[in-house]
Amino acid sequence: MRSLCLRCLRPQATCYCARVPRVDSRTHVVFLQHPRERRVAIGTARMAHLSLPNSELHVGVDFTGHARLAELAARPERVAVLFPGEEAMSLEEARANPPETLIVVDGTWPLARKLVKTNPLLAGLPRIGFVPRRPSNYRIRAEPADHCVSTIEAVVEVLGLLEGGQERFDTLLGAFDFMVDTQLERQSTREGPGRKRLYKSPWRPPLELRSIAEDFEHLVLLYAEANAHPQEENLPSELAHLVAVRPSTGERLEAVLAPRQPLARSTSLHVELSEAELLAGESVEAGLARFQAFLRPGDKLAVWTMFALDLLRRDGFPVPEAVNVRLASARALKQKTGGVEQAAELLGAPRIEPWARGRAGRRIAALEAVVRALAERGRATEPPARRSMAQGHVPPERGGGN
Repeated sequence: MRSLCLRCLRPQATCYCARVPRVDSRTHVVFLQHPRERRVAIGTARMAHLSLPNSELHVGVDFTGHARLAELAARPERVAVLFPGEEAMSLEEARANPPETLIVVDGTWPLARKLVKTNPLLAGLPRIGFVPRRPSNYRIRAEPADHCVSTIEAVVEVLGLLEGGQERFDTLLGAFDFMVDTQLERQSTREGPGRKRLYKSPWRPPLELRSIAEDFEHLVLLYAEANAHPQEENLPSELAHLVAVRPSTGERLEAVLAPRQPLARSTSLHVELSEAELLAGESVEAGLARFQAFLRPGDKLAVWTMFALDLLRRDGFPVPEAVNVRLASARALKQKTGGVEQAAELLGAPRIEPWARGRAGRRIAALEAVVRALAERGRATEPPARRSMAQGHVPPERGGGN
């Protein structure tokens, strides 16, 4: 029997607790979770609850006689339910008189609808619906429509818009992205028959491969190195070297960042830059400002692992949507890939000469070679009908469903 983490209820091998931030919110969030959802290991309500100290989680279907829910419903002018519908107000309307408490119904869409219908107290409260900034990253679970998102994504969107400071709430998605990537990576490397088809359409390539092919013009490839201390020193890793390239235009950026804490003994060795180069680097604020100016609206980051994004989030950088190139490579090759340089060899990608210094220079060049090879594969597997298909309309109805 696999040992479980008693906090996140995931197997120890896939525990995400180390990536769960503590984010204070003015809004009190109350999660009402359907019992069936509690048994789903890849659910996200518990993850959101662990990240938000000002929240509570209740499990059930019929909350008739539930003292806490009755207490909340007695003050409808201060409470709202995050659930779509014709009568739901928009977030713009809600911001004019923001609720003190937000009730979030958690379950698959049929289960969530049943939970709302079963509890008249919920039906009598104001509702909030919203349109998301981007499609869901919940690639390990089928959503009923392209405009549906997971519970944690919905909560992040709504709190960010109600309270401001969207970047602060976006940090909740670090654990979510880690869980999704870990689950998909395990599925891609599992031996024997899969438990379930991830995509219903037989011709569609994996989502990551489609994203690389379809969004190639908006991709910005990112690689980052860290000043990382041994765990026993209890010092957080910090950005040391950041490189980025826009493969569609060839634009490039390199930033060597001066350490804000003592330089770890191994940093110079593993980033392959001298101590003098690192100590003479620009400030983190200046480097990230240049990177922010390098990005354009609608850009999507492409990274080999989520480590670079974690480093950016620690410095409060507003991380845009990202593609996991390592996962896309594993799914395209149907095998483990090793490092990015090995993946470039396995894909038969033409070599790109390093243009930046140190190990980051080699790896960003290899990452570009991999992404170009994957983009070609994604285009080759995309049927003609899809290439000419017009962009679909996104329905206005929006809410947390899983």
